[in-house]
Amino acid sequence: MASELEPEPDDETAPASVRPSATEPPPAEEQRPRPAGVVLRGAIVAPGLVLGRVHRLDHDLSRERAERVPLDEIEHELNRFRKALDESRLQLVDLRSRLEGRVREEDARILDTHQTYLRDSAFIADVEHLILDEQMRLEGAIAKVVGDFDRIFRLVQNETLRQSAVDLRDVGLRVLRNLEKHSVPRPDAPPPADYVLVARELSIVDMFTLANEKVRGIVTREGGLTSHAAIFARSMRIPTLTGVERLLDEVREGDFVILDATEGLLRVNPDDVVRAQYAQAAEQGAPAIADHGSAPEWAQRATRTQDGETLRLEASCGNLPEVEQAFHLGLPAVGLYRTELLYLTDSSPPSRDALAQHYASVVGAARDARVTFRLLSADSSLGIHYLHPTRERNPSLGRAGIRALFQQPQILRRQVQALLIGGYGADIRIAVPFVVDCSDLRRVREVLFEERLELRRGGERFREAVPVGVILETPASLLGVRDLAAEADFLLVNLDSLQQHLLATDREDPELARLFETLHPYVLRALTKICDVAHSQGRELSVFGASAQAPASIAALIGCGVRQVALAPAALREFLDALEQIDSKVASRSARASARSTSLAETRFRSLSEFRHGYARP
Repeated sequence: MASELEPEPDDETAPASVRPSATEPPPAEEQRPRPAGVVLRGAIVAPGLVLGRVHRLDHDLSRERAERVPLDEIEHELNRFRKALDESRLQLVDLRSRLEGRVREEDARILDTHQTYLRDSAFIADVEHLILDEQMRLEGAIAKVVGDFDRIFRLVQNETLRQSAVDLRDVGLRVLRNLEKHSVPRPDAPPPADYVLVARELSIVDMFTLANEKVRGIVTREGGLTSHAAIFARSMRIPTLTGVERLLDEVREGDFVILDATEGLLRVNPDDVVRAQYAQAAEQGAPAIADHGSAPEWAQRATRTQDGETLRLEASCGNLPEVEQAFHLGLPAVGLYRTELLYLTDSSPPSRDALAQHYASVVGAARDARVTFRLLSADSSLGIHYLHPTRERNPSLGRAGIRALFQQPQILRRQVQALLIGGYGADIRIAVPFVVDCSDLRRVREVLFEERLELRRGGERFREAVPVGVILETPASLLGVRDLAAEADFLLVNLDSLQQHLLATDREDPELARLFETLHPYVLRALTKICDVAHSQGRELSVFGASAQAPASIAALIGCGVRQVALAPAALREFLDALEQIDSKVASRSARASARSTSLAETRFRSLSEFRHGYARP
């Protein structure tokens, strides 16, 4: 055992007196000036924007030296262990109470697992055995027990056992943090009051200070999207990135960083211009993601036209901050949640657990309002290589939307299971993108039925009944809208895609973009038909897309019969300003007249003439 307890000094095992401390200043050669504006990229765990100073926590269990203690200090080590265990338990009790009502009960129960480990007789006995029989110092004993457990279970191809190893590691870190707190104070400057945590791995322990106040943001070198710590980060809405290469080389204690966890970027020591731009964005976004307080006065206006016609406005979101913003602005539901985010942040497909936790966080951020989740809608231009190995010649007409998911059924089934699990106890719906005919809808329903059976066999909790709707964006779906409305539970119109396909025009081409500034008369005819069918068959119909929320299009949509729109929270104010200037009866007459036009130029002329003659009365 002597060789195990007394290894030859090197970088990893040198005595504490000569081993470099995580908080000591770096060697002189590392203190040379660095270029400003380093940009690092990572995988998004929880989106958001944070600006602040860095506090590094480089504690590595493997660096704890297995030192001997004299026989007369053994009792002291055992007492230190018991005291640190008691203190850790009390911290978890306090943290559990603080989080009540702020996170889902299922997420909070992770802390109960940590409490169990703190009372685990095997863990305690193993640590005490090393102190009593091997005369090992407490810190080294904890590190060895946790390290042995971790090495064993990380070799097992079982995610539950691997997570158990991570949970025990977190418990060990918590105990060590409390031991450090009572050690001799170091001369280092204290960390900033509100900081962005930079660490090697994602840990629940490090998400909170020892006073159980959450940190502002987290960036780690290692870690994934499925751990309990990742669940907590999403549940607590702490902007978090993981898997950031070169993080520990490029970022030092006290550095100023911009953590843009919505885009997956960390900007280190940016210049003043970049700081000012992001600071303004953060300031503008701050009220939108507040947990408390009523909607601003401007957002409390009635969603009615000038003559009293009511519209239902819902949110169109693609990340958690947008859902928070929608809640703060008083939007009654998430009419469309785009699920592409987690698929764009890694080179491999997200796990079912990562997806389920993300969807559960979305439901939680919506505060029990209805959420309509769109199935993954991606074509080969997005570069998701496990979905599309190569870019197709014409991505928008290739394997897109549900067509791509049918080609990769394991991805579809994983997402369906995640939606059913994440939507447990919530009001959710599923929207199917890029539908051509009723067979697409029927196949999705079959997958839902089969995956419900699979979850039931596994004894998992999930939402049993989920309404399934179709997104109308292909010419075929327009021609078959009556058949689709008969089988779907609801209808959504992706106005941007519908225009693109009807007009055979790439909306990303700047030279052709002007074709979308005014709704084409044939598009107006299509919308009118869709509204008529939805009304006659009693199907809920909503329209979304950049074109749908543009002020210039609102009157035309109302004139065609649209009474429900899903729009980005950031577009709400401008939409309301335009809405209150519109007379629905005038809009209806104008839309019918424009739909009879034989060209876009004729429609534009008619619209301009009507506006000059009181189309929208002030």
